Amino acid sequence: MTEKKTTKGLTGLKGLTGTLRRAAAAGLCGAALVSAVAAAPAQAQQGRVEGLSGATWRLKDSGSDARFRGLAAVSRTTAWVAGTKGTVLRTHDGGRSWRNVSPPGAEGLEFRDIEAFDARRAVVLAIGEGEASRVFRTDDAGATWTESFRNTDPRAFYDCLTFFDARNGIALSDPVDGKYRVLATGDGGRSWRVLPSDGMPAAQPGEAAFAAGGQCLVSAGRRDAWFATGGAATARVFHSADRGRTWTVADAPLPAGDPARGVFALAFRDARTGLAVGGDYRAGQPSPKAAAVTADGGAVWTVADAPPPAYRSGVTWLPHSRRTALAVGPTGTDVTTDGGRTWRAVDQGSYDTVDCAPDLGCWAAGEQGRVARLEPART
Repeated sequence: MTEKKTTKGLTGLKGLTGTLRRAAAAGLCGAALVSAVAAAPAQAQQGRVEGLSGATWRLKDSGSDARFRGLAAVSRTTAWVAGTKGTVLRTHDGGRSWRNVSPPGAEGLEFRDIEAFDARRAVVLAIGEGEASRVFRTDDAGATWTESFRNTDPRAFYDCLTFFDARNGIALSDPVDGKYRVLATGDGGRSWRVLPSDGMPAAQPGEAAFAAGGQCLVSAGRRDAWFATGGAATARVFHSADRGRTWTVADAPLPAGDPARGVFALAFRDARTGLAVGGDYRAGQPSPKAAAVTADGGAVWTVADAPPPAYRSGVTWLPHSRRTALAVGPTGTDVTTDGGRTWRAVDQGSYDTVDCAPDLGCWAAGEQGRVARLEPART
């Protein structure tokens, strides 16, 4: 399911973290940085969360006007973005420069998801009905691409993909014959096969996944995967513990009952702890329950006590943190420091997707070529 959004504006993130700035100035990185960030919530006093006031989204000039809904953060220096007009960009210097590595002849495609294994290997998904849904892979940093899948079923519409490791991954299509369709690869995206549908619960009338920010299908560990839905009477989250062969499904307490409402993005810290965000993507429409949490792998979802104030299309855990995560959407960025129970708005800039690398390289991307990296505040 596609969706349209139009917002603008950037006010500057006063978010993750003053502790981050001090640690970075001291030359710390990776786990040391994250340990400092994760400790910050314990210092909260009088409504102010210590350690969450010294970092900001720094916009990076991508040189493009494409809308980037696909994002893969490899590190603080390397990231991939994918979007409209068949555009794929890659940076290796922290966003100071971007190389256009778009697959030749892809100008008419809509890239909505990209998964990168490292600085040289990535798989990108184009969405749409019939042959518009395609998968490409590169092994040389985008110098060349191989088309490894082209959908020939006019009833299928692929939305998202995810990888469990460098070889095993799956991709998700909206329902065909009343059930969601899943593709699988065992060779890193070089070839794909349609999995049997006998282990897939039936879809609701009007139900589909949202190709909004590359996070409608996610994974954690080597076997667990989840995908999110909307557009029907109830928003739902599906879970597989066997790489997509069989699935269970649970209701999610996010806005539903309309084609524009549902769960748009998921993030799982491990096989049990997850976040869901979404709402109503139409500008100006209320999304009173835009986030939920699970502690049992998605069997039961609980709406956040204080959810984001509006629709959100992207969410990610801060690496190595058990409590801190970021959510983004066209009206801003929110942070949670209590595992998703409460969210606080920290920025008004428009982003569609967000992703963090293990070394705390956090990136966001969205409309009009917008790409940003989370950086210590300048002094």
